[in-house]
Amino acid sequence: MLKNYKHWSHPSPRLTQLYVEDIPTMVLCKPVLLPLRFMTVPKLEKIQQAAQDTIHQQEMTEKEQQKITH
Repeated sequence: MLKNYKHWSHPSPRLTQLYVEDIPTMVLCKPVLLPLRFMTVPKLEKIQQAAQDTIHQQEMTEKEQQKITH
């Protein structure tokens, strides 16, 4: 069979078409818990507190604007 490889004809690239159908699916994997460093927890707490302060300030500003417009 390998002796006849020269006789195989390959179609021209212009004559061939390639169709690919890919249906995305969710792949679930085992969760991995990463160890946190001791200094990471206080940094995360500071970031969370800063975000809460920002939200509180925005809410107070919105309340003041509503009082002014009414």
